Amino acid sequence: QVQLVESGGGLVQPGGSLRLSCAASERLTYSHVVGWFRQAPGKERKFVAAISIGRTYYGDSMEGRFTISRDNAKNTVYLQMNNLKPEDTSVYYCATGKVGGSAFVGIPGRYEYWGQGAQVTVSS
Repeated sequence: QVQLVESGGGLVQPGGSLRLSCAASERLTYSHVVGWFRQAPGKERKFVAAISIGRTYYGDSMEGRFTISRDNAKNTVYLQMNNLKPEDTSVYYCATGKVGGSAFVGIPGRYEYWGQGAQVTVSS
């Protein structure tokens, strides 16, 4: 069973940047997609970004400010977040699984393993 641990969350002022990390307990095979989702209180979990071998995916209005990358040697996936806005405040989760194809990367139910979440608060 894969374990995921997020880190890098915190409090940042509007316009600031944060980099989240998602460390996996084992090497992820080529078939595993790693995704980032976020969930604000009282709202549904929303797709942020995902990465497979050689391809990246972004949720609506995420690309441009958010960049996902992976370091296979460290079994770690990163989410670089720039020009943060108060509406980006959420708990951010990473997840992994075989997903079943690029059409499904934005669907939380397609991911088998989840981290515990990292709080990101954007406030002055």
